[in-house]
Amino acid sequence: MSDISIKHLRYFCALATHRHFGHAANACAISQPALSMQIRELEYLLGMPLVARAGKQIGLTPFGEALAVRASAILHDIQELGDFARAHSQPFSGELRLGVIPTVAPYFLPAIITDIATHYPRLHVRPREAVTQKLMQDLSEMRLDAALVALPVSGDMFTQIPIFSENFVLVRPKADARKPAPCHDELRSMNLLLLEEGHCFRDQALSFCNITPSAHRNLIEGSSLSTLVRLAGAGIGVTLIPEIAIAHETRMANVAIARLPDPQPSRTIAMVWRKSSPLAKELAQIAATLKSRGDEKQ
Repeated sequence: MSDISIKHLRYFCALATHRHFGHAANACAISQPALSMQIRELEYLLGMPLVARAGKQIGLTPFGEALAVRASAILHDIQELGDFARAHSQPFSGELRLGVIPTVAPYFLPAIITDIATHYPRLHVRPREAVTQKLMQDLSEMRLDAALVALPVSGDMFTQIPIFSENFVLVRPKADARKPAPCHDELRSMNLLLLEEGHCFRDQALSFCNITPSAHRNLIEGSSLSTLVRLAGAGIGVTLIPEIAIAHETRMANVAIARLPDPQPSRTIAMVWRKSSPLAKELAQIAATLKSRGDEKQ
C-alpha cells in the first residue's frame, strides 16, 4: 500500500470523472497506454479491481466507486496544502485562479485585473471564462480559487460576497426608440433574443418575463450579448442586457436602450469561494477591493 502515489490517485480520479480512457488520458496530458498502465498498477497495489470493462463501455466496480470518492477527497486535501503554505509564507502571491461568467468578463475583468495588480503586485490573475455551472464545479473541485457569478448559487460550502448589483435594460431597433417601454407581459409576445442554454442571464431574463422556454415560440438564441444586440439592431427582435454591457455593446449598434417599468429586472454579482479554502482571508480582502470598484460603477 505504501507504493500508492498521488499520481495513481490523480489518474484514477480522471478516469472516474470521464469514464473513458482516451478522454481521461487527454485530461492528464499523458498517452492512453500510460494511463491504462497506471490504473492496472493501482489495482495490483490495492489487490482489488477498480474498472469494469465491457467492450467500449467503462464503468467502476463498487469498490472503484467508493475509492473514487475517497481519492477525490485526498487530492483535495493535498491541493489545499499548497494554498495553506502560500497563505502563511507569502500571502497575496502566486496565481489567483479566478472564474468569471461571460456576461461579466468582457466588461469588468480588465478593470479588476488592473486593480489586483495595483493592490497585490505579487499576485497574478489567471482568469477563466465559463458559465456558472462549470465555474461552480471547477470551484468545488479546486480547479479555481474564486469566481464572479450571479446570485443565487446553491450549496452552503461557499462564502458569497456581493460585489455589485445592476438592472437589465431593453435593447430594441433604433426605429422603436420613441415607443413606450413594454411591460414584462408585453415582452412575452415579442421575438425575444436570448443567450443559449447554460447562461444564468438567460434564466434571469426568462424568469422576469415569466416565460417557459418550451412553451414560447418566439425565442431566438445567440452565443453572446454582442450577437443579440446586433440582431436587435437588424430588427429581428428585442433583447435584455445588463447595465455593465451597455457602453461596450451598443456603441456601434443601430439600437435604442429603454428602461423597463418597475420592478425592473436585476441581478447581483458576487465573488464566491470555498469556505474551507486556506486563502479565505486573502480572498475576503480581494473581494473588498473588487467591491470598491463595483461601488464606483454604480
